[in-house]
Amino acid sequence: MNEIFNGCFDNRELSWLKFNERVLEEAEDASLPLMERLNFVSIFCSNLDEFFMVRVGTLHDQTIVKEAKKDNKSGLTPSEQLKKIASRTAELLPRKEKAYKDIIKKLKEHGVEQVYPDKLKDKSEEEELEKYFKKEILPLLSPTVVDKTHPMPFVKNKELYAGVYLKPHGGEKHVLLGILPLTASDIFERLIFLPSEEGKVRFLLIEDLIVHFVHLVFPNFEVLSRNIFRITRNADIDVDEALYDHDVDFRDIMEELIKKRKKLAPVRVELLTKNGEFDRELLAKKLGLDLGGGFIFTQQCPLDFGFVGALRDKLEGRAELFFTKLTPQRPLMVKEGVSMMKQAEQQDLLLFYPYERFQCFISLLEEAAVDPTVVSIKITLYRVARDSKIVNALIRAAEAGKDVLALVELRARFDEENNIGWSKRLAEAGVTVIYGLDSLKVHSKLLLITRRTGNEIKYVTQIGTGNYNERTSKLYTDLTLITSDKEFGADASLVFNNLSVGTAVESSSTLWVAPNCLKSRVVEMIDREITYGSEGYIGIKMNSLTDIDIIQKLSEASKKGVKVQLIIRGICCLVAGIEGCTENITVTSIVGRFLEHSRIYIFGSGERRKIFISSADFMTRNTEKRVEVAAPIKSPIIQERLTDIFNTMLKDSVKARVQLPDGTYRKKEPEEGKQALDSQLYFYEQAYKNREEQQDKSDKKILGRIKELFKK
Repeated sequence: MNEIFNGCFDNRELSWLKFNERVLEEAEDASLPLMERLNFVSIFCSNLDEFFMVRVGTLHDQTIVKEAKKDNKSGLTPSEQLKKIASRTAELLPRKEKAYKDIIKKLKEHGVEQVYPDKLKDKSEEEELEKYFKKEILPLLSPTVVDKTHPMPFVKNKELYAGVYLKPHGGEKHVLLGILPLTASDIFERLIFLPSEEGKVRFLLIEDLIVHFVHLVFPNFEVLSRNIFRITRNADIDVDEALYDHDVDFRDIMEELIKKRKKLAPVRVELLTKNGEFDRELLAKKLGLDLGGGFIFTQQCPLDFGFVGALRDKLEGRAELFFTKLTPQRPLMVKEGVSMMKQAEQQDLLLFYPYERFQCFISLLEEAAVDPTVVSIKITLYRVARDSKIVNALIRAAEAGKDVLALVELRARFDEENNIGWSKRLAEAGVTVIYGLDSLKVHSKLLLITRRTGNEIKYVTQIGTGNYNERTSKLYTDLTLITSDKEFGADASLVFNNLSVGTAVESSSTLWVAPNCLKSRVVEMIDREITYGSEGYIGIKMNSLTDIDIIQKLSEASKKGVKVQLIIRGICCLVAGIEGCTENITVTSIVGRFLEHSRIYIFGSGERRKIFISSADFMTRNTEKRVEVAAPIKSPIIQERLTDIFNTMLKDSVKARVQLPDGTYRKKEPEEGKQALDSQLYFYEQAYKNREEQQDKSDKKILGRIKELFKK
């Protein structure tokens, strides 16, 4: 395996940090509206939170093992990876801080000001804030002074705390540590809006207010320094082990594991120093932390950006601070006012989110819920909205007496509690609820509607690249195929039958179903293109590429002259453009207003071109450890549309970054003499044009009918 540790491969974790750097670049982009830039700062931070909870937490666990397994792409041990992660994170945080301060400074020019209590020039305003603090905040605070009789309180994951070094008045001389929770979400609003002139908005953060008046919380002490800190805890819990240790309902197991996650070991400490020196090592000791490798990060901007949503709501009317509002349009292939199931019987349908309405898919389910010919509805649910119309349609179908089966994946990371709630509600309504397989998450986006008309059984099958989630359908780019093809229906039925009895599909005729018959078929298709040498072509769009077997196979294709074009938003462990290894491969990453989430596989060109859409990235977890589904596109019309979508993204010269042979990414420049292209805005522009053309056709048809009436 040593031969793979070369410049053609990148470490997964370091590649992910490069992706998050591209998110940060959006926050730094002065051409974007200010509140959208602030939103990208928030996304950058929430991404880091999850990264530390899951990936860094896993690496910390691996360092405990005596013979730690090395990364199969870079050859780095877990400890070496942690050291590089700490160093790279420390390089990115000052950029985040600079971006935030720049945004706040420019917001002030628009009448939006962040107020800091220690910098108020108006003494009367500070006095009013003190009165407010004493009346509304102080009675609700729960301070602790850590000493021999008062142990360190439990510090919750991702909550903000004040760490205050205190010296007793006239008593003991040694310094004590005071701990004060700052952001209990069920007690305090994070933002406080201050009185201001008409047209202006002034706000301060609750943590800044509390820390400013923290001396009132500890009246018997001299405050030597006051600071804000936040810890991130490991969230990597072993579901498989829990399954083997319990002979009880999986939902009960997940509820226990969620509680356990909140108490796992810390992996990161963030500090916001307000005044005075702060003994980081003492804090770590009091917290019982062993944070070797530099995982204590000091910053000079908010440690938690959960307040951005409330600020966006407050400034909603300030159009200049936000992206131009765009509304999903009627899908190109869908006729207004016509049954979705009837349209699916006539031709395969493709929906393209967020540019086209998600409501059309909901309409399909709502039709099925009341259609007397529908006998069953089966669906896999991975992530759904908090107020899900999808779930409500399934409940109505069950209450109407239809056989409804919902596989609810309770291990959808950080959506477990939401999914547990929905699984209970579905079961109460009479829906048959099952969970993912013991050792495999079910990540596929699959719906099967079965109808009986006379003696004939008919199917409507939907295969998608994204979740059944109304909220994210407006933010993520995804594709949905709806078809009445009998082969699709038969394979989908096979998938659900296997899931119902707790097994994975061993073989299928039309659909590619992981873990047993997706990766092997991908490799077969790459091998087919290798036989064509320089005439071969492979085009892949996905979120991440980490599967070493597929990476090596793509490298082999490159060496044989096959042209390989990859559009990968996030992690890419393959480094393109290296002579003798990947010189015929290009990697493009698009990070923009919408999160690129669709997966498209293209093998070959011309008459032998085969196109698939899929729920699966080429990550080992997807190809070997999950139930995923890829669907071949049979419709020539949809094939052409997907090819056009793929090629348009390759031409993006606004939000696209191109990977260089050293593994870094550089923004793509427009070709000489050509206008810059933002592919996401282009697709929205096309959606609006399609609507206008459809409306023109509708108007002409109505006008024609009126003329006929006049003739009569």
